[in-house]
Amino acid sequence: MPEERRLDDRKLAVLRAIVQDYVGTEEPVGSKALVDRHNLGVSSATVRNDMAVLEEEGYIHQPHTSAGRVPTDKGYRLFVDRLTEVKPMSVAERRAITNFLDHAVDLDDVVARTVRLLAQLTRQVAVVQYPSLTRSTVRHVELVPLTPTRVMLVLITDTGRVEQRIVDCPGQVGEVMLGDLRTRLNARAAGQRFAEVPTLLQDLPETFALQDRASVTTVLSTLYEALVEQTEERVVMGGTANLTRFPHDFPLTIAPVLEALEEQVVLLRLLGETADPGVMVRIGHENAYEGLNSTSVVSVGYGSGEETVAKLGVVGPTRMDYPGTMGAVRAVARYVGQILAAS
Repeated sequence: MPEERRLDDRKLAVLRAIVQDYVGTEEPVGSKALVDRHNLGVSSATVRNDMAVLEEEGYIHQPHTSAGRVPTDKGYRLFVDRLTEVKPMSVAERRAITNFLDHAVDLDDVVARTVRLLAQLTRQVAVVQYPSLTRSTVRHVELVPLTPTRVMLVLITDTGRVEQRIVDCPGQVGEVMLGDLRTRLNARAAGQRFAEVPTLLQDLPETFALQDRASVTTVLSTLYEALVEQTEERVVMGGTANLTRFPHDFPLTIAPVLEALEEQVVLLRLLGETADPGVMVRIGHENAYEGLNSTSVVSVGYGSGEETVAKLGVVGPTRMDYPGTMGAVRAVARYVGQILAAS
């Protein structure tokens, strides 16, 4: 192996040790501590030289005179990019995830439980986006008669979402006609993506008797409204109090972080920037929002089967246990996807 490659690997090992110690102790890390705690196989003098190079290249910095070094955003980025593996969940942790999420009774409960679970596992702020209707498919359409001219339309999606609408029809709707409409609707729409449903149903009114066509058209118009409404633009957040455990990580004030987290648009954009494959990590100033420049965001997509329908993740200080957080976020997303696929 060339000498330059060995030096690069050694400096990376020193950087990795600095990150691990700083995350664990909250204290700037010195060369003697690194030699004592880690099997680096070199002297303190060599470690000091490597730390000097890392500091010159912007991977670490010295917060106070005569203090040790701490990682910079650039240092954390290199640490994350060179991770050989994320920390796997233990058998007990996996069992706890399964037991906790398996008891959810509906989609709202799944999302609420996911937020609490992520916040507990990572001790960070958890953010979960509701499954996107635009990526969903129709599981079933139910039509429930309320009065001779009023019907309740219930749209059930493949992700477990339930949308209800009241339809006031222009004429009376008999049970036989309503049952026929229900059957034909599901024959054409069940299993289809939302965007495809209007085309599949466009000639449906013409298949009914003339006196029923206006009511069928009214029911379809209400269904289309339910399909296109942007009700998926919802984000649930939990564990904000966890940020108070890190007073040294927000030396000036935590207020800008809290203000940014209160903005649903900011949270949606944070999650929306997540690439579908794999876990995304944005560190410090990589976040486009100034209020979050002292934080890191770890996020991933989740969904039923192969389809990603929404995103989830956590927000915490840059001094974060990245391998453990990435492992937890990925594991929870996988379990939520399994629940949606089975629901």
